[in-house]
Amino acid sequence: QVQLVESGGGLVHPGGSLRLSCAASGRTGSYYAMAWFRQAPGRERDFVAAISWSASSTYYADSVKGRFTISRDNKNTVALQMNSLEPEDTAVYYCAARYTSGRDYTFLASYDYNYWGQGTQVTVSS
Repeated sequence: QVQLVESGGGLVHPGGSLRLSCAASGRTGSYYAMAWFRQAPGRERDFVAAISWSASSTYYADSVKGRFTISRDNKNTVALQMNSLEPEDTAVYYCAARYTSGRDYTFLASYDYNYWGQGTQVTVSS
């Protein structure tokens, strides 16, 4: 089993920045692809950004491209740097992970992931 814990959420003004972090523990290893998803009230969980296990590949939703950056601090920690935040970015942000058996891909659908954190609230408001 893999446990994921997100941190770094909070309240920020429009145009501000936040950095989310996701720490993995338990049965971790090198071949875990990871991603961030978000869910606003009354909406489905949406893909935000993904990173391959080696960090050689990343992918972003169009709505965050150029503003958000996903990175791996090490094999067990993934960060999401969020700049130029907008009220539409308000949501609960979830970290996700899946074992890839060495395949160095990004995965974009929520059903691709079998490990999830409990989420961290991000609120963008003036």
